[in-house]
Amino acid sequence: MLGLIISLIIIGLIAGAIARLVIPGKQHMSIPMTILLGIIGSFVGGFLGFLIFQHDPMDGFFQPAGIIGSIIGAIIVLFIYTRFTGRNARTR
Repeated sequence: MLGLIISLIIIGLIAGAIARLVIPGKQHMSIPMTILLGIIGSFVGGFLGFLIFQHDPMDGFFQPAGIIGSIIGAIIVLFIYTRFTGRNARTR
């Protein structure tokens, strides 16, 4: 259980950091918010992977997305976040 939590935090940090590098503008987010962004992105990526590929439907609704799915999901979440909150380089 502890290994799952630690790996979720590490994957979340990596996916969130890469998403912040890909999306233009400066996002004013702390490291815990970046980790949360990556974790949410992992769930979004897993959900989209499940919808597109219908892989392992017996394992539940959310599927482990892997690092690429996590990054794609984090990019989508960060894009939506910056559009709805207006937090980017133009606001300052």
